[in-house]
Amino acid sequence: MCADLHVGRDAASNVEFRVGEHEDLRERFRALCDRYEPAEAVVAGDLLHSFDRLPRGAVETVRALRAAAESVDCRLVVTPGNHDSMLGEVWDGPTPEEYRIDGADRSVVAVHGHAPPTTDADWYIVGHDHPTIDVEGMRRPCYLHGPSAYGSAGVLMLPAFSRLPVGVEVNEMRAGDFQSPLIEAAGGLRPVVRDEAADRTHEFPPLSEFRRLL
Repeated sequence: MCADLHVGRDAASNVEFRVGEHEDLRERFRALCDRYEPAEAVVAGDLLHSFDRLPRGAVETVRALRAAAESVDCRLVVTPGNHDSMLGEVWDGPTPEEYRIDGADRSVVAVHGHAPPTTDADWYIVGHDHPTIDVEGMRRPCYLHGPSAYGSAGVLMLPAFSRLPVGVEVNEMRAGDFQSPLIEAAGGLRPVVRDEAADRTHEFPPLSEFRRLL
């Protein structure tokens, strides 16, 4: 499961040369497919970046992602995000607005998170906000895990898979600071940082406690 790849972000940006987006997305996604060999992978929205045109190289990047999934017999599913207005130009695979994940002991639905869901679930997996935390002056992408963040339902917010978005620093954010309407209560959100290089996962206190430690 990943979100916010924003394919075409580098080509759409005001830079003279591309900054390696295609290679980075392709190699990291391929490494995850090779490591875990999932039967299914879900992109929780914003596969693409631009709203009204396909930047140079976007089609090739999406093809490379699909090839990486197919190489391990993985079915790739994309739930459209608010940036995916041109998704049909590059993707002819499954595109449910809200995707229920099978096999979980609780009902889990993947959505992008930019709009309230219409499917009831115990947990929602979302993207959209690009959460990061500041630790000793260094900003790191993070997951946010929060029971009862959306009414009585839990929310797992994913960091942006793309390295190009700066992201929002969540250290002192309240519910009203998030763009996603699924964050109705932020104090219980626990930041989690995955360090792939060290193969370690770091868990932090919920935001209500984290703020007091700053």
